Amino acid sequence: MRVTPTIRVQAGDFDSAREEALLTQRRRDVGAVVAFTGLCRDENGTLAALELEHYPGMAEEEILRFANEALLRWRLLGLTIIHRYGVIRPGERIVLVVAAARHRGDAFAAAEFLMDYLKTRAPFWKKERRIDGSDSGWVAAKSEDDAAASRWER
Repeated sequence: MRVTPTIRVQAGDFDSAREEALLTQRRRDVGAVVAFTGLCRDENGTLAALELEHYPGMAEEEILRFANEALLRWRLLGLTIIHRYGVIRPGERIVLVVAAARHRGDAFAAAEFLMDYLKTRAPFWKKERRIDGSDSGWVAAKSEDDAAASRWER
């Protein structure tokens, strides 16, 4: 059975539990669900918000490309990826990956692969807005994120 991933890029918040329930409802073949929710950190009380930008259409297409790669690598029964854009305040949700499989190994690996991809290669740009009103500019890629993603290269 071919799995069609759910990919959404949206400004509004999402309900992680609802998304997991939608992915598994009336399914008796799912034995494992791994859900990862990324939140906006406070950065030691200095961050007022993150501003995330993306290219509409291109972002969804690129995420779908990597979702399809995950579906080829692991035996998934369902996959949902949601990424927000716009102004996101500390404590708010930014990203969700939910991977469903017969066995936990496939679900864990796929979710980790996709989060490493989203952190390093997805076409999103982040700008930090500080509480003091300053703008610290665009957030640069981190070498530790690139190192984590490199382990998935074939």
